[in-house]
Amino acid sequence: MASSGMSEELTEIEGQISDVFRALANGFQKLEKIKDASRQSRQLEDLTDKMRDCKRLIKEFDTEIKELKFRNNADTNKMLNEKKQSMIKELNSYVAMKKKYATNLENKRVDMFEDPSETSAEDNVLLASNMTNQQLIDHGNRMMDDTDQAIDRAKKVVQETIDVGTETAATLKDQTEQMSRIVNELDSIHFSMKKANKVVRELGRQIASDNCFKAMLFIIVVGIISIVVIKIVKPQNKEISDIPGLAPPVPNRRLLWSPK
Repeated sequence: MASSGMSEELTEIEGQISDVFRALANGFQKLEKIKDASRQSRQLEDLTDKMRDCKRLIKEFDTEIKELKFRNNADTNKMLNEKKQSMIKELNSYVAMKKKYATNLENKRVDMFEDPSETSAEDNVLLASNMTNQQLIDHGNRMMDDTDQAIDRAKKVVQETIDVGTETAATLKDQTEQMSRIVNELDSIHFSMKKANKVVRELGRQIASDNCFKAMLFIIVVGIISIVVIKIVKPQNKEISDIPGLAPPVPNRRLLWSPK
């Protein structure tokens, strides 16, 4: 329901934001009932898109408030700012819920690794009992060498993973900033288009009013011209009254004498 003192644009934006909030509430309730991780991920992506739309609408709401700031009184501006802060607070609560579910979903994806080449302690004991001391030493050295090589390979993999992660994070940061700029520009364009549509509607109403006035003026002028023509052509017609400001027609004069 629109509050008093709100313009038509603010009322429309507030209704759209309320619809998004209802969709978010229903979406998170549905998310709690989903057990499959892939379906949860898709649901979170859908909710993230809705929160992004809600953020854009709140920015439009704030821009409209700033434009109407000098037209409204202090109480109306205070009420509109409080409404905006309430919307931001509600959106932040959904953002926090989204982060919580995303963290839980990420924890479920932790991979568990196993080494199939491990031998049991009993097998190692049986193998060692058949070796001499030198063989045991040589076998131990080979095992330590293999372990060192495995550690070196693991360090190399970890370093490569860190490097790739760093490059990916930098790329994602640049792309995120670029997307943010694009979204802001799109929001500005969308708001400007709404303003342009409003101006076009106002111009259309003014043009329609001007056309009506011109049509009425044309009819009046045509009527006056018609009356004047009729009075000139048929001066004896009494059904048409004289036009104010126009002298009556001169009657036919008869000569007092006739020429022989």
